[in-house]
Amino acid sequence: MGVSPGSVLLFDVASSINRFIDDFIWVYVLLIFIYVLSSWVRLPYSPWLRRVQDFLRDVCEPYLRLFRRLLPSFGPLDLSPVVAIFFLFLLMKVVDAIFDRL
Repeated sequence: MGVSPGSVLLFDVASSINRFIDDFIWVYVLLIFIYVLSSWVRLPYSPWLRRVQDFLRDVCEPYLRLFRRLLPSFGPLDLSPVVAIFFLFLLMKVVDAIFDRL
């Protein structure tokens, strides 16, 4: 029994969408990681660095704020990035499982 061209096209589209979502999640995890590291290091003032830090804050902070509201306070220790990244990886696994069924 042969494979129809429509099913091959559907598989290619589903595979591309799955790959895009996985890549997006990896980039977002990387941005969170850079944001956390930049908050630990005292960088010299530079307009260019300031713009990068502002971008990272604007991109990462709304997502991290969701977890800060849910997690109890541990003083100066902020566990929200760890939990947020865990949920992103969990989301990636769920999306991969959904697309594997297609």
